[in-house]
Amino acid sequence: MQGDRVELEFVTIDPPGARDLDQAMHLARREDGFRVSYAIADPGSFLTPGGALDREAHARGATLYLPDGKIPLYPPALSEGAGSLLPGEWRPAVLWTIDLDAAGEVVTVDVARRVVRSVAQHTYDDVPAAVAPLLKEIGELRLAVERARGGVRLPRPEQEVVPLDGGWTLAYRAYNEYEEYNAQISLLCGMAAAAKMLAANVGILRTQPDPSPRAFERLRLAAHALGVDWPTDLSYPEFVRLLDATVPAHAAIMHEASRIGSGAGYTAFDGAPPEVSTHWAVAAPYAHATAPLRRLQDRYVSDCCLDRPDREALPDLPATMAAGSRRAGAVDRAVVDLVEAVILQGREGETFDAVVIDEGVIQLRDPAVRAKVSGAPAPGTEVVVRLERADPASRTVQFAV
Repeated sequence: MQGDRVELEFVTIDPPGARDLDQAMHLARREDGFRVSYAIADPGSFLTPGGALDREAHARGATLYLPDGKIPLYPPALSEGAGSLLPGEWRPAVLWTIDLDAAGEVVTVDVARRVVRSVAQHTYDDVPAAVAPLLKEIGELRLAVERARGGVRLPRPEQEVVPLDGGWTLAYRAYNEYEEYNAQISLLCGMAAAAKMLAANVGILRTQPDPSPRAFERLRLAAHALGVDWPTDLSYPEFVRLLDATVPAHAAIMHEASRIGSGAGYTAFDGAPPEVSTHWAVAAPYAHATAPLRRLQDRYVSDCCLDRPDREALPDLPATMAAGSRRAGAVDRAVVDLVEAVILQGREGETFDAVVIDEGVIQLRDPAVRAKVSGAPAPGTEVVVRLERADPASRTVQFAV
């Protein structure tokens, strides 16, 4: 293993049952602020560049997740074993040490290859008492920093396939506050990585262009049509923070607002910074840096930040990751479509309470289904719909008002 051992009591915080543990954290208070020690798994320590394992990882791009399993980026022996930051095991890692001031702003950043050991694995629902208060304090400060720089936070309800009585159903996923705080630590690391790569004039960023003025005009017109007040002096990021997914008109606006921040992708550069070097929703330069066991390009970010860029591999990474993202999106949609059809099969003719969230699209309250509908009124309207068809073979469901 490369690097020196670091005798800090790191912990991991992940969804229940996770074994591909990419990140472990240690938080500490300083006299004038905080220290975030964030260890990121280092699969590059186990790979031969251009070797069979490396080539297969490039063919996959990212781990694909299914309700009852996954197709991993790397073999489980690496992603859930030797490379995973499992509790009680010394592991190679890329260690970010980020000092923050009392307001949560970055003061200094250091990154180095080290060997670390997690002392415990936790979920968002059982964050230990020794970690929770400081994680919440730093997380709240970073949320305030995000808000001040104009970052966008859109808590749109997401469909999630969950087990039920030996089968599967759908639910709308609600974020635990510690998941939000944990995400802020990851975001902090990604922004620090982007700053380092821009300073070194080589790397790969997660970029997103600014939306067109027309996109905001459409959303403002939709808000007006739905009777949702959007004062002219209130910015888009502040407006969407006020939306409540339990209010039908707000749910429709959130669905429409999710289209505003589109076009995100990866931008590799070697020399001058790229023309678009920021991520609009983040409102800053940003890089995906914290999930190298599950996302190919993250280990290249680590190498760039450690002054070891693979200049030959960088140019091809955006296309590789775009293909992987399309594959993952297709799998996610196919799984949700299939579960929707299966759980509704045999219930044709039944009626359900729903909200129209787009032209011809409804969101059921229970089960957590989104589907096309014929004869729907305007978005934001609460309706009762009748299930006309549920066909698992074609993964389709059809409702009528």
